[in-house]
Amino acid sequence: MKQDAALADRFRAEGFDVTVASHHEPTLRRLADLTATPLRQRGRSDVAIVSVYSGRGFAQAEASSLAARLAGQRVVLVLHGGSLPDFARARPARWRVGRLLQGADAVVAPSPYLQCALTWARPDIRVVPNVIDLDRYPFRHRSTLRPRLLWMRSFHDVYDPTLAVEALARVRRARPDTTLTMAGEDKGLRTRVVERAQALDLLDTVAFPGVLDLPGKIAAFDEHDVFLNTNTVDNMPVTLVEAAAFGTPIVSTDVGGVPDLVHHRETALLVPPRDPDALAVAVLELLADPDLAGQLSTAARQVAEASSWARVLPAWLDVFASID
Repeated sequence: MKQDAALADRFRAEGFDVTVASHHEPTLRRLADLTATPLRQRGRSDVAIVSVYSGRGFAQAEASSLAARLAGQRVVLVLHGGSLPDFARARPARWRVGRLLQGADAVVAPSPYLQCALTWARPDIRVVPNVIDLDRYPFRHRSTLRPRLLWMRSFHDVYDPTLAVEALARVRRARPDTTLTMAGEDKGLRTRVVERAQALDLLDTVAFPGVLDLPGKIAAFDEHDVFLNTNTVDNMPVTLVEAAAFGTPIVSTDVGGVPDLVHHRETALLVPPRDPDALAVAVLELLADPDLAGQLSTAARQVAEASSWARVLPAWLDVFASID
């Protein structure tokens, strides 16, 4: 479930009156809905929580925030996406980002990464982690690991899915029984990844099940013992939090907000981006070291607990109290 929807559901369960503005894809129709909804809620809603993304999504946040202000609502911005700092550094976006953040009643980021990267625009950004329903993620402690690797993101350049296949080829030189499952939505790169797996003679050892719902994720994490995260850009990836909740040892690229979420050799193994050799070495180390794997499995669940609603709700209540 997307964070916006998850948060809305949680607030409703706490007794808040919540109106959600647009389930449409990022189109003019979505922009119109995001602008019209705050105006329709004039006198009925006190606070507008506006998600802020880079690129096209940034203009939507600007329009929605302006509409909320015209409707007399207080505006809380929630920053998303590892690409937002790069977007904010380029002119004229830098001026637009500064204006938007400074005009809000409060600004929230799910990780210290975005908080630090945008402190020039807003020094009082609050860190409120993304939320997951922790009770729905059964923890399984792992120590002696099966060589079954799981990757779960969209097939898009920023997630560098081909890196997982390249690392698999290297891992299988030492552990030929290793397999890989790559789950997620195709954003244009799945065919390329399949072709690369075929070129490396790996098609029989890589599965592509598509997008997984929660029951599918539960089954997939139960069947796999190492989680791979190959992003080139990131903020606070919910997929890492989910892997941590299941107790799956994590090997991730050391980019963006990832080292704020997990720490090398304490709660995950971190490697440089676009480096299949380093990724493979880290996987092989986990497979060969039950003590390390067991330590990371236990510590991962503690990482996920920071995203439980019991921890996230008080942080949100503090945000609301600060703008009262």
